[in-house]
Amino acid sequence: MGAHDRPTGYPEHWEADVVLRDGSTCHLRPITPEDGPALREFYSRLSDETIYFRFFGAYPQLSNRDVHRFTNVDYHDRVALIATIGDELIGVVRYDKTEPTAAEVAFVIRDDFQSRGLGTVFLEHIAQAAREQGVQRFTASVLPENIRMLEVFEHAGYRASSEVDDGVANLSFDIRPTASAVAVSRARELRAEALSVRRLLIPASVAVVGASRDPEAVGRALLDHVVAGDFPGRIFAINPSAQEIGGVRSYRLLSEIEGGVDLALVAVPAEAVEGVIADAAKSGVHGLVVVSAGFSDAGEEGARRQDSLVRLARARGMRIVGPNALGLINTDPAIRLNASVSPIVPPRGRLGFFSQSGALGISLLDAIAQRGLGLSTFVSAGNRADISGNDLLQYWEEDEQTDVVMLYLESIGNPRKFSRIARRLGRSKPIVAVRGGERTQGVPLGNASGAQSLLSEAAVEQMFRQAGVIRTETVSVMFDVAQMLATSPLPAGRRVSTVGNSHAVALLAEGALTQNGLQLVGPSRVFPPNVTPEVVDDALQEALADPSTDSVVAIYVPGLHDASLAMARVFARAAGSNVKPLLAVMFAAEGFPHLMSRLGARDHSETSVGHQDRARLVPTYSAVEDAARALGAVARYADWQREQGAPPLEPEGVDLDRAQALTTEWLLESDGGCQLDDEQCRQLLACYGLVVWPRKTCYTADQAVHAAEQWGYPVVLKTVDAHLRLRSDLGGIYFDIATEAELRRQFAQNLKELKELGYDRLVVQKQADPGVAVVVETCEDPLFGPALSFGIAGIAYDVMDDRSHAIPPLTHIEVDRLISEPKAAQLLAVHETGEPLDLGHLRDIVARVAQLSEDLPEVAALELRPIVVARSQTSLLGASIALASPVGRVDQPARRLLG
Repeated sequence: MGAHDRPTGYPEHWEADVVLRDGSTCHLRPITPEDGPALREFYSRLSDETIYFRFFGAYPQLSNRDVHRFTNVDYHDRVALIATIGDELIGVVRYDKTEPTAAEVAFVIRDDFQSRGLGTVFLEHIAQAAREQGVQRFTASVLPENIRMLEVFEHAGYRASSEVDDGVANLSFDIRPTASAVAVSRARELRAEALSVRRLLIPASVAVVGASRDPEAVGRALLDHVVAGDFPGRIFAINPSAQEIGGVRSYRLLSEIEGGVDLALVAVPAEAVEGVIADAAKSGVHGLVVVSAGFSDAGEEGARRQDSLVRLARARGMRIVGPNALGLINTDPAIRLNASVSPIVPPRGRLGFFSQSGALGISLLDAIAQRGLGLSTFVSAGNRADISGNDLLQYWEEDEQTDVVMLYLESIGNPRKFSRIARRLGRSKPIVAVRGGERTQGVPLGNASGAQSLLSEAAVEQMFRQAGVIRTETVSVMFDVAQMLATSPLPAGRRVSTVGNSHAVALLAEGALTQNGLQLVGPSRVFPPNVTPEVVDDALQEALADPSTDSVVAIYVPGLHDASLAMARVFARAAGSNVKPLLAVMFAAEGFPHLMSRLGARDHSETSVGHQDRARLVPTYSAVEDAARALGAVARYADWQREQGAPPLEPEGVDLDRAQALTTEWLLESDGGCQLDDEQCRQLLACYGLVVWPRKTCYTADQAVHAAEQWGYPVVLKTVDAHLRLRSDLGGIYFDIATEAELRRQFAQNLKELKELGYDRLVVQKQADPGVAVVVETCEDPLFGPALSFGIAGIAYDVMDDRSHAIPPLTHIEVDRLISEPKAAQLLAVHETGEPLDLGHLRDIVARVAQLSEDLPEVAALELRPIVVARSQTSLLGASIALASPVGRVDQPARRLLG
C-alpha cells in the first residue's frame, strides 16, 4: 500500500515489522478501505472452528456491509490493525470504544498462523494504539472452549477479571503497561529474536546466489568457503548460466530447488537483490546474507534501495544480514559453517563476536586466530539494515556455546534496547565492546529512522558502564580483555600480587596496576633473572593461596638461557590448580602462545567463564601495561556483576494517575508543547513527593517585603534571568537579607541595574540553611529515552561540565554512584563545620526524579536547581519543566524492529 492509498488520519507510526515466535517476520499496519479484497480472501481461508470462535456461530461469508464496516475505521474510536506476509493478510485485531476510556477488543488469526505468537503481538500493538486514544481498559468476550484465545489474555501479563454469562467468558483488564506485562513482552521478544538469529546460524541448507566460475569473484569465494568448511547440509549454487560450479549443482533460481533453502548468500549487483528477495520468498528462505555493496554505503539512492530491501524481506518473513556484509561463521562441529567472504576461520571457542564493519572483518578474524582465541559464532553485518548487535545479544544470551561476547560497533541504532539487553546478559556473560568512528559524523549515535541522540559522549560512556559493558578504546585492548574473560574466573576484588624475575618490569607493573584502579598487595616478589621454574612455582602457589590476594600477575623476562617453555608449564599448572585469575607477562608473547596452548589440559571448546574447572590456558601479554589494563577492566566488571542483585528503586507515595492526567491536560491546552509555570511545576512534582519551596516574582519593593514577612527572614533576592539568578559571582543572587530595610535597599539597587538589561522584576525566596547547591536534570532523548544528569551547581556544572549521567530505572547503588561521581562531589562529603550533610534526602530526590522521567515521556526536559544539601535538611528551591508530545520511545512495550 503506497502513501497515496492512505486515508485521511492514517496513523503511519502504528506500522511495524515484528518477529514471531518461530523467528519469522510479518508486517503490522492499520487497516484501510483498500484492504476489502484481502479481507475477503483472508476470511475464506478460515476454518469453521475459527469462524465459530470469532462470531459465536456459523458465518459462511462476509457481506459487503461487513467488509465496509470492518475496513472503514476512524483510527480513534474504532481501530483495526492487520498482519501481512507478502500480499497475504494473516490476522486482524480491532477495538471499538464502548466508553471514553474503555473499548472492546477482538482478533482473529488465520489457522496456519495460529500458535506462532501473533496473538500476543497483536494485543501489545492494539493496546499501545488504544492508550494513545485515551483508552485505559479492554473488555473481551470469549467462548470458554476457545482455549488459545483465553491463553493469549491470561499470559499477557495484565491482571484480568473474568465472569461467565450465558456461556460466554467476559474479560476485563487495565491495559496500562505494568511491570509484569512488560516482563512478559521482553521474554517473548528474547525468544523470538534469538530464534530468528538461530535460523541464520544453524541452517540445514545453503545457497549462494551469484556463484561464479570466476575464481576471483565474491560469489565464488562464498561458495568455496562453505564447501571448504565441510558444511554438513545441502549446498546449492545459483547461476542462470551454469549447471555446476566447483562441484556444486547450480540452479537458475532459488525457487527451482526442490525442498527449499534455509539460508541464501547473495552476491549479485545491488539493483538485482530485490529480485532475489522475491524469489527467496517462494523458496521458503529463512534469511539472507547480502554481501553486495551499493546500498546506504553508496549515497541517498543506495539508502532508499536498502530501505526497500529490508521492507520487502521482512514483509515476506525473512531477515537480512547486511547488505555490504562480510558474512557469518558458526564453528560448532555439527554445523561447520563459513558463510562469509573470509578464508580465515578461527578455532572453536566460547567467544561470540559481532562486527558492524565488513571491511575490518577479515583483519579481526585474523587477529583472533593469531592470538589463539576461539570463536563460537561470528557475524559481520555491514550496513546493519536489519540484523543488529541487539539481535545477536538476544541469541547469545540463550546460546550455551557462548560465554563471552565481543562487539565492534560503529553506531548503536537502539541504545535504549541495547542497554536493557546488555544489562540482563551481562549478569551471566560479559560483553566487551569497542566503538569506532566516534563523532565522525557529527553526532554520537543515530538509527535507521534518522533519530539522533542529544547526549554527550560522556553520557554514552556512562550508559555502557551502567549496562555492565566493558568498553575499550581499541580492538587490541578488546582482545586483551576477552582472552582473560575466556579462560579465567572473575576476581573477587581488586587486590593483586606480582611474581617475576625483573625489578624494572615489577616497578612498571606496580605503576600500571595502580593506574588501572587495582591495589598492590605487599611488595612484588622479584627473583634473579636466572631463577629456576621450581622457585617461581612455589612463589605463585603461595601468592594464589594468600587470602589477601584476588589476582596474580606472573612476569617472565627471558635471559641468557631462555626458560620460556618451562616457565609456561609452571604458569599453566598454577592456573589450573587455583580458582583465582593468573595473568602472564612474557615479553614477545601475546594471547595464547603456541607453547602455552599446547600445555592446556583441554581444547578451547571446553573453556567456560564461571566454571572453576577450566582449561589450563593462561592469558598472556607482551607488556605489563596490557595485562594491568585488562585486569582492571575485568575487576570493574566483576564489581558491577556483584551489584546486580539490587532491584530498581520504587519510591513510595507516587500518584502516577494524577501525573499522567496533568501532563495530558496541559499538552492538550498547549497544542503539543509548553513550558510549565511555577505552580504547574509544583503540582506535577508533588505527584512524586517532591516539594518545591515557594518563590515570589515581585515588581515592587512592597511586594517583596510582603513575601518576606509571610515566610520570615532571612530571604534571598534573585534576578529572573535563569542563568544569572543562580550565580552570586555574577551578581545575580544576594543572600542573607535579614531585615525589611535591607530588602528594600537591595531591591531598589538591583532593579535599577537590571532595568538596563531589560528586566523589570525580581524574585524573592526564603533562604535555606547553608549547604552545597546541586543540580538534577533529565531530558527525553530520541534514542535513550529518559537520561539523568547530576552535578554541583555553579561553575563546575555549567562551565566545566563536571556532571554524572545515568539511564533509569536506577538501583540504590546507581543513585549513590550518580551522586558521588562528579569531581566536585567531594564537597558533599562533609559540611564546612565538619558535620555530615543530609545525603539521604538527596538520594530520595534523585530516585523520585528517575521514576518521574521513566513514567512520563511527555517530560521533555526537567531541571531541579538549586537543591541545597545542608546538615539537617535538603531543600528543593527551584524547578523548570518543559512538556512535549512524546514521539514514542524506541524501546516501547509493543515489540517492533527498527528501520
